[in-house]
Amino acid sequence: MPSGDETSRGRRVLLAAPRGYCAGVDRAVVTVEKALELYGPPVYVRKEIVHNKHVVRTLERRGAIFVDQTGEVPEGARVIFSAHGVSPAVHAEAKALSLQTIDATCPLVTKVHREAVRFADQDYDILLVGHEGHEEVEGTAGEAPEHITLVESPADVDHVEVRDPEKVVWLSQTTLSVDETMETVRRLREKFPLLQDPPSDDICYATQNRQVAVKQMASDCDLMIVVGSQNSSNSKRLVEVALEYGSRDGHLVDYADELEEGWLEGVTTVGVTSGASVPEILVRDVLDWLAERGYQDVSAVTAAEETLLFSLPTEIRRDLKAAGQEATKVQHDPGSIPSGREDSLR
Repeated sequence: MPSGDETSRGRRVLLAAPRGYCAGVDRAVVTVEKALELYGPPVYVRKEIVHNKHVVRTLERRGAIFVDQTGEVPEGARVIFSAHGVSPAVHAEAKALSLQTIDATCPLVTKVHREAVRFADQDYDILLVGHEGHEEVEGTAGEAPEHITLVESPADVDHVEVRDPEKVVWLSQTTLSVDETMETVRRLREKFPLLQDPPSDDICYATQNRQVAVKQMASDCDLMIVVGSQNSSNSKRLVEVALEYGSRDGHLVDYADELEEGWLEGVTTVGVTSGASVPEILVRDVLDWLAERGYQDVSAVTAAEETLLFSLPTEIRRDLKAAGQEATKVQHDPGSIPSGREDSLR
């Protein structure tokens, strides 16, 4: 009968870095936490502050109330707009209800909004690469609805029409698959040779970095576990990227208790990463679950170093200062080896 050490010999975990919270998500979550501290519950939040089940449940327990529509917020109450951004129509609706608004839109999403406004002012047709119904897409499209056409995939390109092929530009949702977006743009450029690029890359640095790490790991992994929620676009893309780049199997889970023993059959190497809206504690739970089953050797695969910092929204900084508290920029941990596992690095 082999010992525990013998049965686990050769089993390992490749842990992606960076992973988890990006600067924009960290800023949005801290915004809700600080609002609850400053003003007390309830604090209303329009839509999920970020697309993660655990984060939403945790904030709900502290007194945050999440609503789908602005009209659900009582007149005159305080409401926070999610990291995904909102359209001008939502801002107008909030003003009509005399709501006290705090805008936690990720600054990188705000950048895309500004690009949409600028190109619309110049009378361009804007081809927005993204997923219909996603809050970020709804917010961006709402900036210039008469100028924006949504393109969901390369297959949609044949049906795209513009007024003037010489005045057309593409923008994108920030959380897409880099590869699929570039394929869509390639197809668009074949149809519209004078298609202009955005002034800077729209796809979020964190989305790109997490996908690059998975690409580096995937061919060495029999199984890729991505921690994230089903409504998280960037988390779902990580599973797709893993399978495309050579992982034999891949699954998206919110919590470690969703993992299945059967997934480990014949598996030597497990890759682990998490979407940009996932707190690190959920990754640690997955690593503990794997360690209990013999996967104790954890090695980091580092694709990039992330040092970007975002200031909290103006309203929060103002009221923190009035309360005598320092409003520092948000610092997030982009994915180190969890404490206690450093000695397993090779």
